[in-house]
Amino acid sequence: MQTFRVLIIGSGFGGQCAAINLLQAGITDFRLLERRDFFGGTWCQNTYPGAAVDVPSPLYSLSSAPYPWTQMYAEQDELHRYTRHVVDSFGLEEKIELGADVQSMSWDDASRQWVVQTAKGVFQGQFVINASGPLSQPKLPSFEGMHLFEGKSFHSNRWEHDFDYRRKRVAIVGNGASAAQIIPAIAPQVSHLHVFQRTAHWVLPRPDHRFKSFESRLLRWPLFYRLLRSLIYLKLESRFIGLKYSKAGIAVFERMARRHLERQVKDPELRRQLTPDFTLGCKRVVLSSELYPTLCRDNVTLHTEGIERLDASGIVTSQGQPVDVDLIVWATGFNATDDAIPYPVIGQNGRSLNDAWQPFPRAYLGTSVPGFPNLFVLAGPNTGSGHTSALFMLEAQMRYVMACINAVNDQGMRSVEVREEAEAAYTSRVHREMTKTVWSWGGCRSWYQNSSGKVVAMFPGFSCSFYWLTRKMKRNDHRLRK
Repeated sequence: MQTFRVLIIGSGFGGQCAAINLLQAGITDFRLLERRDFFGGTWCQNTYPGAAVDVPSPLYSLSSAPYPWTQMYAEQDELHRYTRHVVDSFGLEEKIELGADVQSMSWDDASRQWVVQTAKGVFQGQFVINASGPLSQPKLPSFEGMHLFEGKSFHSNRWEHDFDYRRKRVAIVGNGASAAQIIPAIAPQVSHLHVFQRTAHWVLPRPDHRFKSFESRLLRWPLFYRLLRSLIYLKLESRFIGLKYSKAGIAVFERMARRHLERQVKDPELRRQLTPDFTLGCKRVVLSSELYPTLCRDNVTLHTEGIERLDASGIVTSQGQPVDVDLIVWATGFNATDDAIPYPVIGQNGRSLNDAWQPFPRAYLGTSVPGFPNLFVLAGPNTGSGHTSALFMLEAQMRYVMACINAVNDQGMRSVEVREEAEAAYTSRVHREMTKTVWSWGGCRSWYQNSSGKVVAMFPGFSCSFYWLTRKMKRNDHRLRK
């Protein structure tokens, strides 16, 4: 058994953010447990054609690791290089244990330690920071006859680059953020592309900008970088007014989206099929300037009738129409709510996290759960943002995590745990505020909601409000033990 002060589960941006904070606090006795045979998380795993970030890169980066980006919305290969840059800059590679897929973890009350079972053996840690990420578990649909299909199929998160899709018949199931990037990237190369849409999404133009050489040089200046980050942050933060406080503000964005659709899609029937029946913002808004023109191509067919089953040749629609294809790409999203942590977690008194999270996942500041001492969940319940950078929220969470760890150390204690009443009050406040947001009243069903219908992915306020809440540890909300 290997023992460390802190165990970090996951080596994506959340894990890297946690590791950097530990190093800056002088804590070096930690390990990052990575289940794959490579490190880096989302932007090393998602390698599908067209993969790119939909938040401006200077803000979608760690504040302690600026980078001279080549374009405003970085593509996957540059995000991969950025991951390597962060790991190298802080010497994290020697702290990463590859192939350490976590199978279970349990709290040992006698030793005040977490015992983590992995594919690489058993690890023990006083503190555990779960940074496995909510968008790391691909979700596959369950259609009759899936086992009968004789062609190739895979999830967009697990793109098989050995398969040559050029000049082949391809179906992509889903039309969310990933699909909106894949469709324009592969359509010119396939013989025919069938797009299966369950519901239309609101689409806004993607205002990308490739930085000129002098702009990239400016990004190397810390003062300029911080200024640009601040300006981008303020611009994006202002969008939340529409998501919560102003239906008129949402209407402005809807008009923009409708004009975008009308300019790029001239066929009235196709335009009707691509017009959502819910309020903008209720589901994740897609940013793309290429999706609509691609859907108008002669070799692209949009299907809105649904899928009944699969057979050996491909897909049979709900209207009985056979669609023969060579490849099916499942762009069907992730288990981001109920099954965000896929392995058993057993806390005090043998209670599982799965039981604690019935009927919906909940956590104090989206980070701490009563009955699970010294466990912190990054990108946990109600920490998502529909308008700004997820990394900003991660860094806010880590301020709170470090405050808890420091409190244990400074007071000569061995564990810290949030009190039940503090978590209950916080969760009640979050869901009371949630009723005021478009995610609740916008008229859609989205991945922001769990199976009980609660919106558990998003934080119902400005990100600066969350940052303020995490600025320190409230001693009375916690229980410290020796």
